[in-house]
Amino acid sequence: MTARILVVDDVPSNVKLLESRLLAEYFEVVCAHSGAEALKICADGKVDVVLLDVMMPELDGFEVCRRLKADPATQHIPVIMVTSLEETADRIRGLEAGADDFLSKPVNDLQLVTRVKSLVRLKMLTDELRLRTVTARNAGFDDGIEEERRAAPSILLIDEEAQSSATIANMLRDGYRVDVEDDPQAGLFRAADGSYECILVTSAYTTYDPLRLCAQLRALDRTRLLPVMLVADKGDDAMIARALELGVNDYIVRPADQQELMARLRTQLRRKRYNDRLRSSVSESFQMAVTDPLTGLHNRRYLDTHLPRLLARAAARGRSLSVMMADIDCFKAINDSWGHQGGDDVLREFADRLRQNIRGIDLICRFGGEEFVVVMPDTPLDVAETVAERLRVAIASDPFTVDGGKNAIAVTTSVGVVATAGAHDDPATLLKRVDLALYDAKNAGRNCVVAPAA
Repeated sequence: MTARILVVDDVPSNVKLLESRLLAEYFEVVCAHSGAEALKICADGKVDVVLLDVMMPELDGFEVCRRLKADPATQHIPVIMVTSLEETADRIRGLEAGADDFLSKPVNDLQLVTRVKSLVRLKMLTDELRLRTVTARNAGFDDGIEEERRAAPSILLIDEEAQSSATIANMLRDGYRVDVEDDPQAGLFRAADGSYECILVTSAYTTYDPLRLCAQLRALDRTRLLPVMLVADKGDDAMIARALELGVNDYIVRPADQQELMARLRTQLRRKRYNDRLRSSVSESFQMAVTDPLTGLHNRRYLDTHLPRLLARAAARGRSLSVMMADIDCFKAINDSWGHQGGDDVLREFADRLRQNIRGIDLICRFGGEEFVVVMPDTPLDVAETVAERLRVAIASDPFTVDGGKNAIAVTTSVGVVATAGAHDDPATLLKRVDLALYDAKNAGRNCVVAPAA
């Protein structure tokens, strides 16, 4: 996982120290030596996470963070405050300014890397949702963002110790609705079936691994996007680091401070509700206008609007982007033999198999007729070719059912794959190149993949 990290500190030696640690993990690092410089860099929109020193002249870290979070153009950028201050009040002040995390000097290498990686994952999700919302606006649709809900947030606390859970529930009694579950598996089912906005998992289980529960919460579709916080014991650094790697959003160390716990919860709920609004915007704005009604995939209109932005982002970050175009072989013969209803059955099943073999962050579109396009960000040509071959096998391996499931027919696909070749690749050129690759695949006898070098 790579990302662009902004390190902000008025002491050059501190900047160099953090820079070297991050470069060792293959992050891209940008440096700023003042709050004003940091605000300018963030305004350019090419920062994934900010490591922000608190004690700086003129604009201190608290004020810089407040300005970043108050600006709609930068409020989505995660901020980690790095300081020598250890008072709880200072940590809470930073969190209430909008900071996503707080690290004390000297910075622990493991905590630094795991915190950054955790926030980068969240930033990638937010970026994708924001990008799709901007696409909706440019396509002429309302973004559908509503005012944030005012109802008391619903929290599920999974803790086997009655005294511990009672203490935490008492801390949150004002402003939160807290349900407690002592059995981890029952807690998993409640999290999946309930309408919770955050899950608190304690680390002090005697007969169960709490990290397994955290991993299960991240694996289930219904809980994958829920914020999860770990309540850990002091000294549980290895467990905390592993939990963050598994996708836990945040943690707090016992004995928990009430104000810090509430501040961290507010941060998680703010991010969740922001992403929920963006997700709702995409769903409501695009469902009819940019979705193919037969397959449920995005249509050509969405591709034409969204692909330029994906290309621009890939170019700005110097990352590969691959495009795959797949065509159902001899589709006219299918329509002639089984009618348009049979052809529709094949198209729907083809789209389903596409979804099963493509990542969630990839963009899948029905390009027209029996042609489908997949845009794969951060994917070099050799990896995209492997994905295309996997799809080809998935299509050819099992027959497609038609005529209401009464009959089954063999279906194959021809696939062309290309990757960006540099700054000169615009959407039209890229689509023309992948179309030529598909044409070569069909001329080669069909049921094959062609991925010519750029």
